[in-house]
Amino acid sequence: MASSDGIKHRTVDINGIKMHVAEKGEEGAPIVLMIHGFPELWYSWRHQIQALSSLGYRTVAPDMRGYGDTDAPSDSSSYTYGHIVGDLVALIDELEADKVFVVGHDWGAVVAWWFCLLRPDRVKALVNLSVAFTPRKPNNMPLDKLRSAYGHDYYICRFQVPGEVESEIVEAGVDKFLRKFYSYRDPGPLFLPNGQAFKDVLPYPNWLSEEEVAYYCHKFTQSGFTGALNYYRALNLNWELMAPWTGVQVKVPVKFVVGDLDLTYHQPGVKEYINQGGMKKDVPLLQEVVILEGVAHFLHEETPHVVSNHIYDFIRKF
Repeated sequence: MASSDGIKHRTVDINGIKMHVAEKGEEGAPIVLMIHGFPELWYSWRHQIQALSSLGYRTVAPDMRGYGDTDAPSDSSSYTYGHIVGDLVALIDELEADKVFVVGHDWGAVVAWWFCLLRPDRVKALVNLSVAFTPRKPNNMPLDKLRSAYGHDYYICRFQVPGEVESEIVEAGVDKFLRKFYSYRDPGPLFLPNGQAFKDVLPYPNWLSEEEVAYYCHKFTQSGFTGALNYYRALNLNWELMAPWTGVQVKVPVKFVVGDLDLTYHQPGVKEYINQGGMKKDVPLLQEVVILEGVAHFLHEETPHVVSNHIYDFIRKF
């Protein structure tokens, strides 16, 4: 099924789930696999799909497990990196491809890092947006670290109890929940105090049109947020399961792009890790780091042409 913008939509059976996939570009062209984050959808890559397909690539953007028109298992134990990377490997097999270019943002960037750790044989090169590589620390369980650093009102900590935030979203409305995230430009940590989180929410940024907002609201109203929140709820489980990969380097060519107003860039130690050689040690084939001035977390939507050009300028080398 193709829409008016030439993007084709289909559902594929992979790895025990039904996955919705949007794609555009010629069969046989190099594939760019785009992995979205939270609270996003395949639709978050709409600008890059058009730009890169016009430059000779086959762009493929799934709704990830738990999102949109893809199946959403209710238990967080179904959201390990094994499951999610498994989905993507099965999708690449479905596309009859050997290797693909990978682009990730937010949670999609986290998944992309692990994809490259677990299956580097399937990746030509990676362009990751927003979330830097985080090496697994054997004595540092992620949620314990976040709670001690930020307290229980920190958004990732608030997401942990099944049903709790979902009920607050129902009360506040999907629109307010999405506005809370899309309007966030404070480079400091995001807090969601119980009962106060969705009061006095800012309007959507001007780079999101009414039509685009309507699409997000419609899809998340249909699906709910449990699948999306399960990525956060599996943080400690993933830390346990990924113990065998402690100390393993990411050995695919990488370009990393982040906005200087992104809250992830301002987490303790992240700037120094990116800019003072720490990430280069863990990602030895890191070839470029780009810091976009005056740009916040959703950089591929806020500055779509800039980001599309950065992706193209890197992947065309391979």
